[in-house]
Amino acid sequence: MLRFCNRGARRPNGEKKGRLSMKRSGLVILVAACFLVFSGTAFATQENTGCGLGSIIFEGQDGLLSQTCAITTNGILLNNAFGITSGTSNCDQFTTIASSQKLNTFVADNMDSLAKDIARGNGEYLNTLAVLAEIPEAERPSLYKKLQANFGYIYDSDEVSHVDVLQRIDSLATAS
Repeated sequence: MLRFCNRGARRPNGEKKGRLSMKRSGLVILVAACFLVFSGTAFATQENTGCGLGSIIFEGQDGLLSQTCAITTNGILLNNAFGITSGTSNCDQFTTIASSQKLNTFVADNMDSLAKDIARGNGEYLNTLAVLAEIPEAERPSLYKKLQANFGYIYDSDEVSHVDVLQRIDSLATAS
């Protein structure tokens, strides 16, 4: 009798052809699981868990598992955007006027008109800048004078960018 198929044929070590041994497949699964668990957090510290509900729940726990759970909780609940915007959930809110997208857009679109108002020490564009920067109304006149006195610093060349202008205004506004 001739056999035309090779079913049940064994290798010299006793394993069936076409299958991994249980030991080898268990080792592959273990290595893959360790890689997935430890790859993103192998060198993490408590500061690396970000902000959000997960960082509050697992606060003060520096173990790898607790940090992984904190990151996973933050990722699943997607509460980071709310926390950053509102300054809650261990998130820091923007603190400088240069970080506002509305201000960046306003200054970029109105560089020439804003320069004229700063040179005069008053005007509609300067007032709009103060409103967007949330400068209290009582502090605006002194800010306008400070900006006018430092016009050469703010607009130091014809090629100055809106980013530079906004950063210089921010540094003058926050200086005591």
